[in-house]
Amino acid sequence: MQPIGKTIVVVGVILVVIGLVVWLAGDKFSWFGHLPGDIRVEKKNMRFYAPITSMILLSLLLSLVMWVLRKFF
Repeated sequence: MQPIGKTIVVVGVILVVIGLVVWLAGDKFSWFGHLPGDIRVEKKNMRFYAPITSMILLSLLLSLVMWVLRKFF
């Protein structure tokens, strides 16, 4: 049970750090979701938004974080 507990604590700390960054510097990330390649269609009765480029960037960042965590834990 110790490895599971350690994993839960590490994930919790990571979530707290991410939460603090978003809370304290949220206005600095206003570009996220408005990158070239993010699809946005706005019409009179409809709004469609597909943040393709932003999600690819987020996926690469999370993959890097997971790789680093696996390397050290």
